[in-house]
Amino acid sequence: MLSQINGLSRHFTEDTLRAYLLSRSERTESGCLIVRGYGDQRGVHQKLAGRAWAHIAAYVVFAGGYDPAREIHHDCAVPDCIEPTHLRQLSHADNCRERSQRPRCRNGHDREVEPATGRLRRSCRICNRQAQQRWRERQAAEVAEARASYGRIPT
Repeated sequence: MLSQINGLSRHFTEDTLRAYLLSRSERTESGCLIVRGYGDQRGVHQKLAGRAWAHIAAYVVFAGGYDPAREIHHDCAVPDCIEPTHLRQLSHADNCRERSQRPRCRNGHDREVEPATGRLRRSCRICNRQAQQRWRERQAAEVAEARASYGRIPT
């Protein structure tokens, strides 16, 4: 069964892969089992165990009955969740139909409706505003540090 997973290291058995996935994951309040793979991006499918997708490997070892011709769908809409009860196999067309826009951003802010389209905005304005403020503060600190190193005192 593990041989059907693209990119999975051949050194894994079902038991070692199960232990590996559980050691790299943590439970959230919503019941999701979030895995941390390569990189530090949140909200993207995580790769683990060689170059295999973590949610596919989790489906194989926890649920079983994997068909490589079908896609793994997250019922919780959290891409890096490996909780077996949140995963199921669908055809590509059904997976596309099941996708929906989440009413909240990943930081918990309510998403606004775009007036032109009537759909939810892709980016959260609150998160964007906070990120811009953090950037401005970092830039101001760098400028102040540079001025102090040149002997100029800020006015």
